[in-house]
Amino acid sequence: MDQAHTPHPDPTDGAGTAGWYVDERCTNCDVARQLAPDLIGEAEGRSLVLRQPRDAAEERLVLAAAFACPTRSVRPASRRLDATRDPFPLPLDDDGIVHLCGHNSPETAGANSYLVRRPSGSLMMVDTPRFSAALAARYEKLGPVTDVLLTHRDHAAHGRRYADRFGARLWIHEGDLDAAPDADRVLRGTETVEIAEGMLAHPLPGHTEGSVLYIADERYCFSGDSFYWSRGQGDVAVAESVTWYSVEALAASLARTVDRLRFEWLLPGHGDRKRLPAPEMARRMRELTARVAQLRPQPIDFTAVRW
Repeated sequence: MDQAHTPHPDPTDGAGTAGWYVDERCTNCDVARQLAPDLIGEAEGRSLVLRQPRDAAEERLVLAAAFACPTRSVRPASRRLDATRDPFPLPLDDDGIVHLCGHNSPETAGANSYLVRRPSGSLMMVDTPRFSAALAARYEKLGPVTDVLLTHRDHAAHGRRYADRFGARLWIHEGDLDAAPDADRVLRGTETVEIAEGMLAHPLPGHTEGSVLYIADERYCFSGDSFYWSRGQGDVAVAESVTWYSVEALAASLARTVDRLRFEWLLPGHGDRKRLPAPEMARRMRELTARVAQLRPQPIDFTAVRW
């Protein structure tokens, strides 16, 4: 049997990080495939290892996938991850403004979360990884975290614990307030709000009633589950089959907001990240807005999502 399909490889087969595999707990959330796309693929509704890493650079990609996987399904043959090789928080580019938190939580359906540095040197956390005091301490090494920004209800599970651990303010929109009723700051209505220097909150009802986009410095768009970069389509997309509140509301939100959106980096909760020149991203967002206006409600179906 091919090693990629072996659910429980021999732990003596190349101790350490040889013989990577994906175990049976995989929920097909796509996180590992985002981080190691040439090494981890999809078949029959779950991830699998396509081939073993060939060098240190590829090994780092698989390690990132392993430490992000919400079910801890990406494993070396030894079955134990070496905590000293945890790459997170992981900078997205050489600027080091945004870091990917990794350690995605099963309580947020494996959503990605981010740390974004502000001009003062402090940080904001957008959505949250799984909670642990040790992880919080790792993130704080980058600087003090002053705010935890929730994009919507589905990603609220660990918000209060992280905010309390950091001594930070917890933000959510009133439409999803029941998911974080003890939030410190509540966004209201549909008007764009500058919540801190260079950080704009754009309420975007659709995926949920209280969905919000956060855009930092006209460069980084934290879109939650409102839209994402689709590898399959090679474009910005929405997951209409898991639009909980209203796809018509999402269309109206995009139409109201699209001309005010300017960014280069698309950083979603689910789906791929993508960087494009701001004019190109703006063009694609206008085209997405036109496409979403043609969508009609459909039953919720996780299996219909195609990344």
